[in-house]
Amino acid sequence: MTTSPQEKLLNFKHRHSFFVGIDSDGCVFDSMEIKHKECFIPNIIKVWDLQAISKYVRTASEFVNLYSKWRGINRFPALAKAFEVLRDWPEPCRRVRIPEVPTLDAWCNSGQPLSNATLKAEIARTGDPILKKTLEWSETCNRTIEDMVRGVPPFPYFRESVEKVRAKADIICVSATPGDALEREWAEHDIAKYAAVIAGQEMGSKKEHLKLAAGGKYEKDHVLMIGDAPGDCAAARANGALFYPINPGHEEESWERFFKEAADRFFEGAYAGAYESARVAEFEKLLPEKPPWK
Repeated sequence: MTTSPQEKLLNFKHRHSFFVGIDSDGCVFDSMEIKHKECFIPNIIKVWDLQAISKYVRTASEFVNLYSKWRGINRFPALAKAFEVLRDWPEPCRRVRIPEVPTLDAWCNSGQPLSNATLKAEIARTGDPILKKTLEWSETCNRTIEDMVRGVPPFPYFRESVEKVRAKADIICVSATPGDALEREWAEHDIAKYAAVIAGQEMGSKKEHLKLAAGGKYEKDHVLMIGDAPGDCAAARANGALFYPINPGHEEESWERFFKEAADRFFEGAYAGAYESARVAEFEKLLPEKPPWK
């Protein structure tokens, strides 16, 4: 009998009275830039035949994935969002026809885990050509990432932070990255030992990760999500959890502050309220909704 990828989360047994979920790309590792600029975006241009507007594809995709409120979302809705942004930009639209991807939008909104495996199942069911091209792009990205992304260490103060936290809190990785890449990257830098579960896109959304692993197991204000994207904050809020932001462009400072200040506040019950609100306000100013060319 086959088991669900979510079994690891469902079977997770808490050992401590506190819980910390930690995102990976852009939060633990300074890997967002290399993955998007060298892997995801070049393959959008290649697979979707957008060479004639490559500079616009780069700018739109970087805005969506790195410099906006959509930073850190799953690769599939991020792809659809990048096409949406391009279609609303007159200059590239005058040069080529921007892909319309209604079946990708529908699948992204279906509620199922958004991974290559579930995409393959949807293609087997429908035979849809847009989904086939999306899978081609995603699999090509995985190969490029495996070939390209290595030797990217965790941010300074991450290791010190998890060493400090692990004595009092259960820790899991909460990510929209494919699980095999997470396992490879966390093992490469000898940090897999800190995570009771490494949860990737195959196990569902970040919101689902937190619900399955922490729901009903900890007291109020004893669950904290650490992340670098608005989706991390939304996942925390949906589960009644606290949120600590790793600010894009200020990651080392954020981890240093967590190590020296925020972690103690969390364990002492002094994190929620004004302190958390101040951290989130700083974070939200860094990620706008409107692109700079609008």
